[in-house]
Amino acid sequence: MRMLINVPESVVPDALRGMAAAHPELTVDVDRRVVMRRDAPVDGKVALVSGGGSGHEPLHGGFVGPGMLDAACPGEIFTSPVPDQMVAAAAAVDSGEGVLFIVKNYTGDVLNFDMAAELAEDEGVRIGKVLVEDDVAVTDSTHTAGRRGTGATLFVEKIAGALAAEGAPLEQVEAVARQVAGSSRSFGVALSPCSTPAKGGPMFELPPGELELGVGIHGEPGRERRAMMTAGEIADFAVDAVLEDLQPEEPVLALVNGMGATPLLELYGFCGEVHRVLAERRIPVARTLVGNYVTSLDMAGASVTLCRADEELLRLWDAPVRTPGLRWGV
Repeated sequence: MRMLINVPESVVPDALRGMAAAHPELTVDVDRRVVMRRDAPVDGKVALVSGGGSGHEPLHGGFVGPGMLDAACPGEIFTSPVPDQMVAAAAAVDSGEGVLFIVKNYTGDVLNFDMAAELAEDEGVRIGKVLVEDDVAVTDSTHTAGRRGTGATLFVEKIAGALAAEGAPLEQVEAVARQVAGSSRSFGVALSPCSTPAKGGPMFELPPGELELGVGIHGEPGRERRAMMTAGEIADFAVDAVLEDLQPEEPVLALVNGMGATPLLELYGFCGEVHRVLAERRIPVARTLVGNYVTSLDMAGASVTLCRADEELLRLWDAPVRTPGLRWGV
């Protein structure tokens, strides 16, 4: 398996050095593994901190900047960052208004962010937390108790980030983050396995001509394997799985997300099918985002995330954002 790397052991620090070179608007601490806004802390503003295993780029470091995160903590590939990273990030970006931790529901992330919250509060930093657990495919998996956190993380970081940028207090930012997390559901499909640098090849087997319905972003098994389906058939299955759980009564935000190796030509075709299914189910779509945002290294496939969105959430979604991975309205 050919990979554009030096050695597996240096993949994450090498990527962080490249990120620093490409984005001088960020402060990238390669040794402590923290990515921050260069202007942090921002006076009078609640800070948002998230993080998780590397391999899901642009999540999370690519979403650091005005209108979104203040800092992100990258772990090793598919491995949680450690509490020291999170405490360092919180201390660096706290303006005195408090810090919101945005945590995907994976066992390591939950335990380490909980420990970091206790340590940061011992140092005088007020901490709020929101847990993202939006994947409807399975209830428990290899890395979780409960549902996995996936594409809804982007919705939470963007909408809560916009509210924080307006100067809202920690309690309000945390409440809206929880609202978004609770109003979002996702479902993913793998067309190929992902390959980790350490292994140098696929981390699970997916025979040619088959797909995994409900795959996790670390390659965890989903609901079932089937023979290859058309984009329309996959959209029917994925959207219905989300709607069965979400049952929206208002317009939705839609994320049609690539897993890392699916070209935009295919993603836009799949997006058209997702919109077709939603129209057939009489679910209006308020906004749509298409692209590779919450990835799984080089996995081919896609996921669908829907969020029930009232007018206030849409206003915050439309607010300006300027990060490496997401920017508009600037």
